[in-house]
Amino acid sequence: MNRTELPVNETVVAAQMAALCVPDARRVDDILSRALEMKGLDPADAGVLSMVTDENQLSKMYAAAAKVKEQIYGKRLVLFAPLYISNLCRNECTYCAFRASNKALHRRALSMEEIDRETVSLLKEGHKRVLLVAGESYPKEGFRYVLRAVEAVYAARYNNANIRRVNVNVAPLSVEEFRELKAAQIGTYQLFQETYHPATYHTVHLKGAKSDYGYRLSAIDRAMEAGIDDVGIGVLFGLHDWRFELLAMLQHVAHLERRFGVGPHTISIPRLEPASGAPLSVNPPHPVSDTDFRKLIAILRLTVPWTGIILSTRERADMRRESFSLGVSQISAGSRTNPGGYSTKEEENASQFSLGDHRPLDEVIRDVAAMGYLPSFCTACYRLGRTGADFMDLAKPGAIRHHCDPNAVSTLKEYLVDYASPQTRTVGEACIADQLPRMDEVAHKRTLAMLERVQAGQRDVFC
Repeated sequence: MNRTELPVNETVVAAQMAALCVPDARRVDDILSRALEMKGLDPADAGVLSMVTDENQLSKMYAAAAKVKEQIYGKRLVLFAPLYISNLCRNECTYCAFRASNKALHRRALSMEEIDRETVSLLKEGHKRVLLVAGESYPKEGFRYVLRAVEAVYAARYNNANIRRVNVNVAPLSVEEFRELKAAQIGTYQLFQETYHPATYHTVHLKGAKSDYGYRLSAIDRAMEAGIDDVGIGVLFGLHDWRFELLAMLQHVAHLERRFGVGPHTISIPRLEPASGAPLSVNPPHPVSDTDFRKLIAILRLTVPWTGIILSTRERADMRRESFSLGVSQISAGSRTNPGGYSTKEEENASQFSLGDHRPLDEVIRDVAAMGYLPSFCTACYRLGRTGADFMDLAKPGAIRHHCDPNAVSTLKEYLVDYASPQTRTVGEACIADQLPRMDEVAHKRTLAMLERVQAGQRDVFC
């Protein structure tokens, strides 16, 4: 794929940026009215919403995003944990602690035995979904190391519990390597472009394979060519103007939908956070304010209503709470960003970036449930083949709730019985009791049957 065929055209985005201006209330109301039809918006609409500053209009935007999110996703919030297996890296990314020139960083790649210990530590907390993350360099065996790591995570056991789905965030691969990754039974392949702005990209990626803008940008295409139909994209907000990044990312989404018939399963929205040995991270070139960040989340939910939005523990607990109603549908919890961080519990000098939310999984679940949201560890869609276009066919009309609501309750019940503290168990049971009457007849019947099976001792009950 040459530069003229790349998924994002900078000239088009620049023209869209040049046309931006503060909109009048009538235009905003028209866009929000169309957004409530849950058919999505085009980039021009997203650009208009990005310029809203009036508090009344912002409130309307947030309310619309909340309504769309609840219609598609209900009250569910999917939980996962990142599992860093290595911080080895040959790239020179000026914002990242893993950068090759950072000699102060304690480097390590976990052995398969250490990966097993890390996974068991996560299982003891109650996790069922992990995102496997590695620096963009591997031990001598190369990419085979990643495949063996995925296998090790799936093989780990604690009291008959296991990780049910491994999503993967690793360096761009060839089509053949992506086929091998798919054969390893991964869930979603996730890759962030970091910034879609070419000049900024080359300024912050100085050396290594990652300095090739086009090869990274075309990686999602190669993954989908290889048959991985659940992919995740994202931007590291703070490197360039957030509005440019938003419009470029939406162009990327549109490209995937045109070429493959389905867009990304998830979009991640990390903001640049301080990282040891990376001065740029302390003073982002284009910091995104909390107000603009809230706006960004709401716009994404209205523009791509059926796509999962992921918020990590980079963000403070209060910002994460606010994000739930704005459109976020997946969050990490109890995270560590250093290899070995779960089993050793050490805050060693090996982390990729600073965290904003240090709460353990149990506390996050209690907080989420107390707010009226439904914590979920569901992995059913991956294992029943509801991925890619098949998932979107259910998600776009909102029919996925007939499966996801019962599965969310079932996985929460399992967590409450097996792992929760007494306080969290009380809050969680109240959350389930509150959710049941809200379900339609089909989902309600399924859920009651699944709850009986979990209470009777069955595990991994899903539909």
